[in-house]
Amino acid sequence: MKISREIKTAILVIASILLFIWGYSFLKGRDLFDKSKKLFVEYDNVEGLAPAAPVTISGKTIGKVNSIVLNSNGKLLVELQINDELFPISKSSVAQIYEPGFIGGKQIAIIPNFSDKTLALSGDTLQADIKQGLTAALGSKLQPTQQKIEGLVTDADKLVVNLNSILDDKTKTNLKNSINQLSQTLTEVNKATKQVNAMLEANNQKISTTLSNAEKASTSFAKITSDLEKAKLAETINNLEGTLAGVNKLLADMQSGKGTMGKLMKDETMYNNLTKTSKELELLLQDVRLHPTRYVNVSVFGKKEKPYKAPEEQAK
Repeated sequence: MKISREIKTAILVIASILLFIWGYSFLKGRDLFDKSKKLFVEYDNVEGLAPAAPVTISGKTIGKVNSIVLNSNGKLLVELQINDELFPISKSSVAQIYEPGFIGGKQIAIIPNFSDKTLALSGDTLQADIKQGLTAALGSKLQPTQQKIEGLVTDADKLVVNLNSILDDKTKTNLKNSINQLSQTLTEVNKATKQVNAMLEANNQKISTTLSNAEKASTSFAKITSDLEKAKLAETINNLEGTLAGVNKLLADMQSGKGTMGKLMKDETMYNNLTKTSKELELLLQDVRLHPTRYVNVSVFGKKEKPYKAPEEQAK
């Protein structure tokens, strides 16, 4: 049986169309002969997720993203193609968008719920979740630093403006004069330092002699201190304390009326007797001065002795 040229042409065209459709689907990440499971996830934001992105479980690739469609409610419907049908995925599993690195782009990780025994069938919808990526985390950490840097730049700008407002022509002139005066002062200090160094160098021998004398004086003082320690100062102090104790005892006895001095201080009778005796002695001395012949009588020719006449008690 011969096939006509028209039939061959039709078969070739149909095969070409089918091959084109298969190639286009393959380039889009679809396989027309694949019987894998199709699952769906609805996100508010896919965070830069692209079709053909890997779908993983615990880091193992089990599928890919077939398509991302924008729904009429503003949400994004993502179709997942699961090639590994051996791993059970429950209906309550979570499809989490994450960023494995700075260059690899976004991927979807299936976080299975092993407590749920109801398996997800083709066409079911999983729960959606988005994990903050490394870039976003780094950006969130750098944002406070960026704000601080911006504040620092603003403060620096204000400082420069204030300096420009303060440093007018007069202030600049004064500042230059102050710097010149400071330079002159430093020059004078340098000269004075050189003079001091020269003086110290000229009197180096004298300074050494002075320090040597000071060292000798320190040694002599240490020797004197040692001699004083050997001079039995403790024994002398003990003797002095004993003497002071005796004096204190003597004063205590006098205060209590013991002994002659104590009785003289405390006994009024003895004081009155001494006063009376002193007064009588004074009268006697006065009578001797006024009438010496009563007590000393030298008779050459044997005169009679005059009778004694008591002196008057009232003193002139």
